[in-house]
Amino acid sequence: MGGTKVLCAASLEERVPAFLRGQGTGWVTAEYSMLPRATNTRSSRERDTGRVSGRSQEIQRLIGRSLRAVTDMAALGERTVQIDCDVIEADGGTRTASITGAYVALQQAMMMLVRQRVIRRVPLEYPVAAVSVGILKDELLLDLCYAEDYEADVDFNVVMTANGGLVELQGATEARPFARPMVERVMALAARGLEPVFRAQREALRRV
Repeated sequence: MGGTKVLCAASLEERVPAFLRGQGTGWVTAEYSMLPRATNTRSSRERDTGRVSGRSQEIQRLIGRSLRAVTDMAALGERTVQIDCDVIEADGGTRTASITGAYVALQQAMMMLVRQRVIRRVPLEYPVAAVSVGILKDELLLDLCYAEDYEADVDFNVVMTANGGLVELQGATEARPFARPMVERVMALAARGLEPVFRAQREALRRV
């Protein structure tokens, strides 16, 4: 998405976390990381520090929630799908790009399971994708690059399904409070901006 590139991969485990054992339901989770030179200045690998940063934890939880919101866990059965999102180039919107790519990886994995007759059908209800929206000098901006995100007064991350359902809305101001009607404008812009994103997802899946 723009100058941001994220490698997304799905892996299957024939087990679920302990809190789900014996319940006949599956689980979808995610891990997120950024390569040291994904940005202009090198950052340390988190595994070298022995801990995952609070930012990475927040993002991988967001990715997991977004995917679980559109997954029929009962149809998946007692299996876990682990999505790895590795940012190889970052220019803003890494979490929204990760969610968008993670859905494609998850759909590909589910299609493979159906072909192998592991599950009966693809247990995904709707495509899900995400985009950022910012407010800079009272102007709405879609899919912010790093420079725009750095300067923005307000930054939103919007996660939606292809049928218009809202999965998550994250927004915060760095300056003065914004009026409530601005949220509706943000949602409308995000919905329009996600239309070509959903088309790109469909095109990627047709090539599988």
